[in-house]
Amino acid sequence: MGQLASFERHLSLERGLSAHTVRAYTADVSSLLHHLCALSGAGVEDLDIAVLRSWLAKLRTLGAARSSLARRGASARVFTAYATRVGWCDVDPGLLLVSPTAQRSLPAVLRAAQAAAVVDGAADDSPLGLRDRVIAELLYGSGVRVGELVGLDLGDLDGTRRLLRVLGKGSKERSVPYGAPADAAVHAYLERGRPDLVGPRSAAALLLGSRGARIDPREVRRVVHRLVAAVPGTPDMGPHGLRHTAATHLLEGGADLRAVQDLLGHESLATTQLYTHVSVERLTAVYRQAHPRA
Repeated sequence: MGQLASFERHLSLERGLSAHTVRAYTADVSSLLHHLCALSGAGVEDLDIAVLRSWLAKLRTLGAARSSLARRGASARVFTAYATRVGWCDVDPGLLLVSPTAQRSLPAVLRAAQAAAVVDGAADDSPLGLRDRVIAELLYGSGVRVGELVGLDLGDLDGTRRLLRVLGKGSKERSVPYGAPADAAVHAYLERGRPDLVGPRSAAALLLGSRGARIDPREVRRVVHRLVAAVPGTPDMGPHGLRHTAATHLLEGGADLRAVQDLLGHESLATTQLYTHVSVERLTAVYRQAHPRA
């Protein structure tokens, strides 16, 4: 479908969305257009609010979760806005679409001692062990996303000021500080780990896989799951769990909410405010356990 390919280029080139987001939005819109065709054999110019609602209703009957319906509704609104702008639709039907809001659950986080044990668990002095220590230190020590971590090049490290230059969502660049333990782990890896992993496909990538290419996000997830699972009593989590943990510990330590927003690269302050709820919930749990009148 030429229109779908045009929309895909718009998402990638004009809006600068990640490849994962582009795939998700394109798949959603493909589903919508197939639904439209099955209903009446009509084209994009015949999209209206009734079609959008019937599409979401069908997905709901097939068992789609509220979060999935919310995302697909968002995909449809982005598409209809684009279709109207380029002249495929006379009126934007997405303006009338109200899809279910996703229920935001509180993320699992580690206690400070648990987080320290997870990071210290990467104590292997082999090249891959030194790399895994950097992975754990930077994910927890800076709160970067896994995609931002694997995208780091050697030139993105400012060792003098202990700053990372990361490329976040929407190709937005920001600087993120990291601590002395992470700095020590990076130095050890660069001196004794990375040289043994370097290969023809390494280029300037900071973190390398066992075959010398830039490390894959899936490998980072396996590393984190292994390190977390090795600490008794920890909830199962991947890289995003360490990001949640970093944000929660920053706020519990007294960090300003807007400063944490900037560190994490959140576009909306409402996203960062989720972590204040985590802190309040933990405070309430401690109160109920400890206070005799609770």
